[in-house]
Amino acid sequence: MGILSLDRSLITTFHIWKPCCLEVAISSLKPTDIRVIDDLMDFYRGRGYVLDFSDRTFSEFFAAELDMDIYDPVFGEDGTSKGSHLRCFLRKVDDGVALRALQALWAHRKELIVGWNLTDTVPRADVKFERLVAKLQGGAPVQPPNPLVSRPTQEVIQELRTNLYEIRNLPPQQRGYEFERFLTKCFAISGLEPRSPFRNVGEQIDGSFVLDGETYLIEAKWVADRIGNRDLHAFHGKLDGKAQWARGLFVSYHGFTEEGLISFGMGKKAICMEGRDFYDALERGIPLREVLERKVRHAAETGFPFATVEQLYGSKALKGTSGE
Repeated sequence: MGILSLDRSLITTFHIWKPCCLEVAISSLKPTDIRVIDDLMDFYRGRGYVLDFSDRTFSEFFAAELDMDIYDPVFGEDGTSKGSHLRCFLRKVDDGVALRALQALWAHRKELIVGWNLTDTVPRADVKFERLVAKLQGGAPVQPPNPLVSRPTQEVIQELRTNLYEIRNLPPQQRGYEFERFLTKCFAISGLEPRSPFRNVGEQIDGSFVLDGETYLIEAKWVADRIGNRDLHAFHGKLDGKAQWARGLFVSYHGFTEEGLISFGMGKKAICMEGRDFYDALERGIPLREVLERKVRHAAETGFPFATVEQLYGSKALKGTSGE
């Protein structure tokens, strides 16, 4: 019995030790997949938590479901929180173990929602989970949910254009508030899962949205002058204070100064959009999602954070076409 017990111990230790020492990920999960899992698992108590688990029940859960110690130091390289241990665990184990863990956690998640009559605040949670399962079962890459968004109807286009024109005549404070509402409406119509403005300690965030699986924070300004480098750098400072993968969209109704954009520099985590971009996109019937995707690609290819819709699509693109 002593030899058998020793052999099992050696096998278990080797299974955990090898990925740690080689410092390579064993599972097929990529950083974008891990962020999806974060959203699915921390919706109940917030970042760093996993569903409704305490430290004790989290440990007991993994021991019962997987016969593994989630608090083994090998899974603590990312931090001490339950979320950090789960992320490290999912990177280091193979696809089969990761799949078993996620399926067990998903079952617990469903019981939690039903048992406490909760509202699932994660859009298309079932679809996101099924994509993760499919990837772990067959090694196929998981694509971020990309709902088929039709081009806006003429009625919707006219309504948005009217909204934008009406905002121009409002007092400054009300104008800023209505501009944020206008942006949220545009993002929602394009299937970008917008979140309304929110406040963190010491800072105001004008909202966020999700584009191709990436979260973008928003800075929106409707001021008399064009935006210069000071506001751009201040916004980028907010991004630097968030998660490493956080990106940003700076919307300035009156645009940006050339000197400000040059001073802001290249290779940043933010893209820029001006009021004229909205008018041009609405006039041509181009969904906001397409505009943002093209701006992101332009920034990735050139390093420059700003290009107008006319520059991206060409001055001769017809109304109702994307200029392809």
